[in-house]
Parts: sequence; structure tokens; C-alpha cells
Amino acid sequence: MAEKKKKQTLEEMFGQLETIIGELEADDVSLEKSFDLYNKGMNLLKECGKSIDEVEKKVLVLDEDGSTHEF
Repeated sequence: MAEKKKKQTLEEMFGQLETIIGELEADDVSLEKSFDLYNKGMNLLKECGKSIDEVEKKVLVLDEDGSTHEF
């Protein structure tokens, strides 16, 4: 039975993006490594976007009369 991969938090994904950016900015990074890092970064950005969309859907709006509904 395959284990389900734990979903990363936005903070964890942002941390990974910072690491990738740092590696891309290094003077000795090869072209192949740059493409690999770029691809990983773009995939992480997609996951961040999905996660942000999920959070936005869960945000509740408080009406003037005190009732709440989803954003």
C-alpha cells in the first residue's frame, strides 16, 4: 500500500522556492541544473496557487447582519 504524501504548507513551499532561487543565483550553476531548478520552481508555484485558491474558498465573509457565508 502506497503512503499518501503529506501536503506541504505554503510556508514550506515558499521556503523551497527561496532555496531554488538562491541556487539559481549561484555563479557556478550549470545550464542543465538551471533548467531543472526552474522546472521545480514552476511546479512549486503551481502548487502554491492551488493552495491559495483552496484557502480563498474557505474564507468566510461576515455580513452586516452577523451571518457568515463563503467568500
